Amino acid sequence: MSVDRRSVLRGAAVGAAGVGFTTVGAVPTLAEAAPASHGDRSPFPQHKPFPPLLDDPKGLLALPAGFKYKIVTQAGETKLKTGQPTPNAHDGMAVFAGSHGGYRLIQNHEISSNGPLGVAPIEGTVYDSGVGAAGGCTVIEVGRDGSNRGEWVGISGTLTNCAGGHTPWGTWMTCEETENKANGTTRLKDHGYVFEVWGDGKTAHPVPLKALGRYAHEALAIDEDRTHIYLSEDASGPNGTFYRWSAPRGYRLSSRSWQDLQNKDFGTLEALAILGDDGKPIPDVAYLTSAQLLRPFRVKWVPVPDRDGATTSVRKQFTDGQITRGKKFEGVFGTKQGVYVVNSYAESGTADLPADAVPHDGMVWFYDYDAETIQLVTYFPESAIADSGDPAKYDDYNFDGPDNVTVTPWGSLILAEDGSASSHVLSATPGGPTYAIVRNMLNDSEFCGPAFSDDGKVLFVNMQTPGITFAITGPWRDYLG
Repeated sequence: MSVDRRSVLRGAAVGAAGVGFTTVGAVPTLAEAAPASHGDRSPFPQHKPFPPLLDDPKGLLALPAGFKYKIVTQAGETKLKTGQPTPNAHDGMAVFAGSHGGYRLIQNHEISSNGPLGVAPIEGTVYDSGVGAAGGCTVIEVGRDGSNRGEWVGISGTLTNCAGGHTPWGTWMTCEETENKANGTTRLKDHGYVFEVWGDGKTAHPVPLKALGRYAHEALAIDEDRTHIYLSEDASGPNGTFYRWSAPRGYRLSSRSWQDLQNKDFGTLEALAILGDDGKPIPDVAYLTSAQLLRPFRVKWVPVPDRDGATTSVRKQFTDGQITRGKKFEGVFGTKQGVYVVNSYAESGTADLPADAVPHDGMVWFYDYDAETIQLVTYFPESAIADSGDPAKYDDYNFDGPDNVTVTPWGSLILAEDGSASSHVLSATPGGPTYAIVRNMLNDSEFCGPAFSDDGKVLFVNMQTPGITFAITGPWRDYLG
């Protein structure tokens, strides 16, 4: 998620994690919460609007009436079981079933070099001892009430751990958003890989999954058949793209696949080409706009020549017009039918936007596994106000820079903003409206790693700076169910 428009801390640092939930407002009645009835005249999917956001007296999160939050971890304030402070730069995250009816989080830390709040290099978890306390993942055991029951290191010695994806067998794949190679001093190994992270605090295999390529990884999703992995690339000069890894015939991914995925030649890695009406690849996603909302486009997948990027970065191995690129391919999340992928923005007047393409402030796509088509399902037009970093007059209607994405237990989308001005967590219906459900009142730092518990009771989300994990509860089913 290392972005061009990096957030700047405006508020004071938050104190130690508080006890109990902070509640904003009272629960509205169903009559108050229900949208106005328009019969069958509405052209949009049914989506119950969230109430307006109410300011938090503690100055942290603005939430709809009836919702409350609790701080689970905070960088430098809460501590690991081994005594070190919680690392900072919280990013991508997944939630799993934990012990005693609670939850277990596996969380990335997007840190690019050794520092006082880096991920502690605990023996057995270290990939590259040269980087010191830099990026990696922590694991947090959380009670049903949002209480922190313990935190430990899942992997260390990695760099710029951005997002990733959960596996069907209950682990987390963490992605390095970098292409840095070994330099013999601060990096003893090459970086830019995906690693699998177990959450039990005992099993650790800190080995790069080279079959998935070495590039500025962002996020990934495994399909229902366990035969493909879809991966995004957040890079520029030239822009990155979206990739598909395919298993050898007859092979299904499992908890033992990390042993095979260490081989860079295992399976095939291909890059996305969205085909226009003439059958040729559309060079950049920014040539498509809201005018194409929900229109399916055929795709083809183009083999990657050298997935380890030994001499040339993976994205630079393709000629213009061979694949479809996009500014900031970010969040990825899979369903039974397909996979969602996000482009955060493409600013006018920049080298990363083709001169004749259309600037935008966010795109969400859906790739259909069976049809092998891709559709634009959410589109934010460019806003000069948002891009300048100034607060809009109606800031809870003006959205930009979607980044991480997750699918709720009810099938709608949750997006985390990483743009300019106010930062939100958003609820979006594919092809329909988008609502603000959380606003950062502390500063303009991005939100990261939204993840719903399977029971739909808790939305966990991170504020990257100063590094806070929140558990948000409330009547989610009333609005999303």
